Amino acid sequence: MKLNRVREKISREGLDGFLFSSQPSVFYLSQFSSTHAYVLLTAEGKRVLITDGRYILKAGKILTPLGWEVREVTSPLFEKLTQIITDYGIKKLGVEGDRLRLDFFEKFKCKVGEKGITVIPYVGFLDQFRMVKTPEEIEKISEAVEITERGFLSLVEFLKENRKSLKGLTEKDLRSFLICRYLKEGAQGESFPTIVASGENSAIPHHETSNTPLKEDSLLLIDTGVVWEGYCSDFTRTLFVGKPDRELIKVYDIVAQAHLEALQAVKVGRPLKEVDLAAREYIASKGYGEFFTHSTGHGVGIEIHEPPRVYKSEDTLMVEGMVFTIEPGIYLPNKGGVRLENIVVVTKEGARVLQKTSLEPIEI
Repeated sequence: MKLNRVREKISREGLDGFLFSSQPSVFYLSQFSSTHAYVLLTAEGKRVLITDGRYILKAGKILTPLGWEVREVTSPLFEKLTQIITDYGIKKLGVEGDRLRLDFFEKFKCKVGEKGITVIPYVGFLDQFRMVKTPEEIEKISEAVEITERGFLSLVEFLKENRKSLKGLTEKDLRSFLICRYLKEGAQGESFPTIVASGENSAIPHHETSNTPLKEDSLLLIDTGVVWEGYCSDFTRTLFVGKPDRELIKVYDIVAQAHLEALQAVKVGRPLKEVDLAAREYIASKGYGEFFTHSTGHGVGIEIHEPPRVYKSEDTLMVEGMVFTIEPGIYLPNKGGVRLENIVVVTKEGARVLQKTSLEPIEI
């Protein structure tokens, strides 16, 4: 069904075929994972996985029984790709213009042009399909979420049990703890480098986890996720280590309520900007609007950041099956920051939150 919809779009665009070259697109269409592969879909319905000698046997074993043709690409690359495309009678070919290096595109366009093939670059060709997840995709994301939460809760338990000796721990120690838990659970790894931000570092939205020791009577922000069967999770909580500054406790409550306001705005048929504005306007009403410096959320799937964007100018309408984060935050420079993030699925009833962990403050 997924491939048929993509093929129909290829036909509507007047193309003979489309060459997908990015790893996320190749995986989305074929569920085949590698570091060097292409998917060629033709308007006539041919499905071709093109890869090199490192993956050709694996690809044949997995995809041939599913009706795919598997072709090997060898050196010289552009000549071989051109030959394969020519074999399928393609004269008008679409490519992922937003995913190709300029030098690759220019060389490829020149080579296929010698065979009379016109190359047309597209931006976001698969976005409309990838924004809406299938039940199978949602299940994989849900499992990634569960692994992430189990790791996080294990870390919370560890911190509480070792409360008296936290002084010797660093941000990197906590990240290492989580990575070990994730790998033991069978995850492929982190979906992005886990952010552990202690004290003033929590005021930096994308702080790079460092050797900074955990700070007493402050905030501890943890933003983390895993990859499970090719799909990502994303999860943020901000912990209280001891007794943080009163204003930071106040900020936590504001962010938690902003998160709930955004959840209430998730409704089929409404623009995504309403989700962002619900959180943004609430934070602004409490006097902290200038300290909310990023969008309220983003799509999650094969990539940790993918369409749709949940932002104040985003007019895309919500439909059933969309999956995105809700993660409002307030960041006070040189003091501390709070972010609370969950992944939600858009349903007829509104937002279904995949995380089970409460938004209530966690005290260490």
